[in-house]
Amino acid sequence: MAMDTENEEFLKRLRATFRIEAAEHVRAISSGLMELEKTLPPDLRAQVIETIFREAHSLKGAARSVSLPAVESICQPVESIFAALKRQELTPDPAFYEALHQAIDTIAQLVAGTGEESSPPDQSRIRELNRKLLAMSRKTAPQDNQEKPATAAGGNSSTPPAAGMQAEPRPQPEKSSMSAGTVRIPAAKLDPLLLQAEEMISAKMSVSRRAAELQELCGSLALWKTESARWKERLSGGPEWDELLEWNETRLNTLIHEAAAVTKAVEQDQRALRRMVDDHLDGMKGILMFPVSSLVESFPRLVRDLAREQGKEAELVIRGDGVEIDKRVLEELKDPLIHLLRNSVDHGIKPPAERALRNKPPRAIITLTFAANENRQLEISVSDDGAGVDADLVREAAVKAGLVSQNAAEKMSRHELGALIFQSGISTSPFITNISGRGLGLAIVREKVEKLGGAVSMETQAHAGATFRLLVPMTLATFRGVLVQAEGQVFVLPSGNVARVLRVSREEIKTVENRETILLDGQVLAAVGLGRALGLPVLRGNSAVVDSHIPVVVVALAGQRIAFLVDEVLDEQQVLVKSLGRQLGRVRNLAGATVLGTGKVAPVLNVSDLLKSAVRAAAAALSATGEEEAKAGKGRILVADDSITSRTLLKNILETAGYLVKTAVDGMDAATQVRSEEFDLVVSDVDMPRLSGFELTAKIRGDKKIAGLPVVLVTALESREDRERGIDAGANAYIVKSSFDQSNLLEIVRRLL
Repeated sequence: MAMDTENEEFLKRLRATFRIEAAEHVRAISSGLMELEKTLPPDLRAQVIETIFREAHSLKGAARSVSLPAVESICQPVESIFAALKRQELTPDPAFYEALHQAIDTIAQLVAGTGEESSPPDQSRIRELNRKLLAMSRKTAPQDNQEKPATAAGGNSSTPPAAGMQAEPRPQPEKSSMSAGTVRIPAAKLDPLLLQAEEMISAKMSVSRRAAELQELCGSLALWKTESARWKERLSGGPEWDELLEWNETRLNTLIHEAAAVTKAVEQDQRALRRMVDDHLDGMKGILMFPVSSLVESFPRLVRDLAREQGKEAELVIRGDGVEIDKRVLEELKDPLIHLLRNSVDHGIKPPAERALRNKPPRAIITLTFAANENRQLEISVSDDGAGVDADLVREAAVKAGLVSQNAAEKMSRHELGALIFQSGISTSPFITNISGRGLGLAIVREKVEKLGGAVSMETQAHAGATFRLLVPMTLATFRGVLVQAEGQVFVLPSGNVARVLRVSREEIKTVENRETILLDGQVLAAVGLGRALGLPVLRGNSAVVDSHIPVVVVALAGQRIAFLVDEVLDEQQVLVKSLGRQLGRVRNLAGATVLGTGKVAPVLNVSDLLKSAVRAAAAALSATGEEEAKAGKGRILVADDSITSRTLLKNILETAGYLVKTAVDGMDAATQVRSEEFDLVVSDVDMPRLSGFELTAKIRGDKKIAGLPVVLVTALESREDRERGIDAGANAYIVKSSFDQSNLLEIVRRLL
């Protein structure tokens, strides 16, 4: 009984190893099938066929060694088919490739089914697939000594194997992977080691800080010695005083010597620790830096299947898939790239007949390109030669979704429309299918990419295709960061996004169309205070006002550059990003936090969010400037009246007098607006639905933030009780419509403002 248990455990371990090996064989066969469907030169085609033949042969042997006859039974006819292809006895057609893809998918399911969490496919389906494969292998012309097909159970016939095939060897014990210089270790076991290595960065920074503090201490002791010598020359005293000075000097010299020795030792330890941590971290990153090919190997099949489902033809061309990036980044990229490929197939690619009308080949080409730039960022592009993105459909979808007004949509530039397509709810598809049409795909792409601290953009040309560009970091947790200070707080900006650091004079900051700008390298850049972009309260005088020269950090992302005014640029160093936790999974402008060498925690800024916040801050400043100009001696007034005639009359009177006026259709609308916007005065009707003027006044007086807002009630209710009710509610003035005089209204407004 114990022996049976040991055998079961051994077989279980053996099959775990087999799953890893089999997955590699399945990937190789699937990729080879995709290549065969293309038009290849004869020599390259023969090479691919030979590779698939060998992979199927090896997989069959491995399946037999771990007692998996179902896998072996499928591999046998697949191997026979490719033996026939080698002899050029078969002419493949679409049905041929479909059957082989189905076979590989079934093998993948069977391999996964050897684990504890998966279940194998139905046995009847396997038998039907075997019958189909055997029928395909029998279509070859009979030849002498040709191998007879194996049975569905995978048994060998008594006839010798076909030409080009070797007799199946007896199963041999698996060679140790050490002999090949490699060890198979699940990546999940390496992740904690990488995290531990990254945590050592904090220790390295702390030791560096302690070394710097010791150097400062040595400097202080040296200054103490110098000052003591000066006082010794100036002062003279008795023997006891001289003895005290002598003792002090001796002890001070000893202390200086000991501090210098400790400082030297700490500096040596710090250099050794820095080297060890950096080497260890680089080594761990190297282990967990995976080639992009491990992510995209299934994508050609995905594109092929999606296209065929819709009666289209498409081929995926992948370039630069040898680039290696952090496994964690790789995992986060899978969903965005699948969404973009689905989008290209569903929206961009048209059926062959429609492509022919545009003089395009029937098969569309989708190109997926990866490249590493000089800032250690990964640039990804997904391009197709399809119909492109229809700007009119994007405008229509945006208006329909309520994201923009019709008027605003018509004024949008091509660049703005390109950004709008990543909004949730925007879809140009007239139908909702299992592939697209819900308006979520591109929104998910943007969300995932920005979560990585990256950015996404789109370029398109009518009938010439579309290109989606992604820019993401190659490593997730550690990077070089620039430490800056704004409004008394320290923040970290990724060095890869910092284009320039400089100081500019106050005179170099020009105001163009009410916006602050600086001229840099012949380009006019928007200049925004970092604290203002982040919405920080102004705690003290900004350095941009106090100092003659202002520190500026130029931040760049996806072709956009903005100059941020800061209090001080402190340092550049390697930082370890820590997440904010599940409770703060997504905080605007923040990508995480890091612990500095001083032990203090500093927020790491999300550059994509930051640039958007800067644009909003600049727009808000422009709006505020316009409003300030309108309020120079005037003010901003809200008019609330449910009668459009009365509302328009009051608005015209006040605007003619130079006031900035907004309107509300009733009391509830007005109550909402006064809480979300700033007004200097409210003019309201009394008798309104949902919320009367009396109730509106009472709500304003009951809110501490706006309790002091002046309210003028204009009403047809002229009884003494109504006037007293208005005064009790807190109104500043009460005007009866029957004796209405616009000069009277304007005089009251002027007095209250």
